[in-house]
Formats: sequence, structure tokens, C-alpha cells
Amino acid sequence: MQAPRLDRALKKIARQGGEVVLIDGTLIPTQRRIGKADRCNYSGKHRTHGLRILALTDERGRLVWISAARPGRTHDNTAARHGHVLAHLRAAGLGTLADLGFRGLDNDVRDPVIVTGFPASRTHKLAAGQKDANRVLAGGRAPVGHGFAHLKNWRILAKLRIDPARATQLLRALLVLTNLEVNH
Repeated sequence: MQAPRLDRALKKIARQGGEVVLIDGTLIPTQRRIGKADRCNYSGKHRTHGLRILALTDERGRLVWISAARPGRTHDNTAARHGHVLAHLRAAGLGTLADLGFRGLDNDVRDPVIVTGFPASRTHKLAAGQKDANRVLAGGRAPVGHGFAHLKNWRILAKLRIDPARATQLLRALLVLTNLEVNH
């Protein structure tokens, strides 16, 4: 059994009657290797070394697909662009709910594929309707966190000390094992 490719996983969801998938990115902490070779894996946001992965889940929080592991400094938008996630979602006719980390990835105003919340700042406070929309979106996105939790339960991820290319193979094997354990 293998981890599915993105296009095949999305077609399977569309055949089963799904209309929406959930996308999110996470940092899997790694043990730092001594030297300059590991600087690219440092995430300034999390202040730790790690590997960035994106995951797609269905509405129930079951993991469907995991992207290739990228260095920890990689942003969610960059990882999504490298994986051509937007093009695959359009081809499958599916929409996705995402957090503000994916804002700006989908600039098609008439037919958006990726739905994100409304950003707020010190100078721009949100209206009551925008706050309500953000709450509804956050509730709809909650299952993606459960999918990541099932994946991060594997103890071997706490001891990673390898480059992103090899970590991708390990993560995809863990995806298969997680789906076997959780769904059956």
C-alpha cells in the first residue's frame, strides 16, 4: 500500500461526493545537526529546527495527502506552490478551507478555490460579520488539527535528524500506517 498522489487523492474525494477539503501546514521539530548544513531547517516563527509539511484532510479529519517535506523556513504558500496544490484542486473541482497562512495563494475573485478568513490588524478592526465568518471558518477547519495529531503521535517523529528528501518517504509511510490505524 502506498501514499496516494495528490491528483488521485482529490479525484477519490470528488467521486465519493466530497466538495471541500481542509488544508494546513505544520512544522515537525527535528534534532539540530551541528554545522551550517541545518540552517535552512530553522523556523524563525517557531524558533526551532524542523521540517514543514502540508496536509489535506477530508471534512472528518482523515488524512488524505501529505506534501513533500520542505525546510522549516518554508512558508505555507511556498510549499503549496511547489506542490501545485491550487491547480490540482481546480482540476478536481474541489474547494478548500485554509487559515490565513494561505492568503494570497488564490487570487481568482470570481471562482475562489481556497477560502481563508479575514485578516485584522491594529489599524483595521474587524466588523461583527467578519468576526462571525472567521468563527465559522475556524470551526470548519478544526478537523485538520485532529488529522495532524494522529500523524504526530508516531514517536519516531520526535527523533528525526534527516534531510527533507528522506523525511518525505518516512512521512508518507506514516500516513499509510496512520490511515490503517485510525480508519479501520
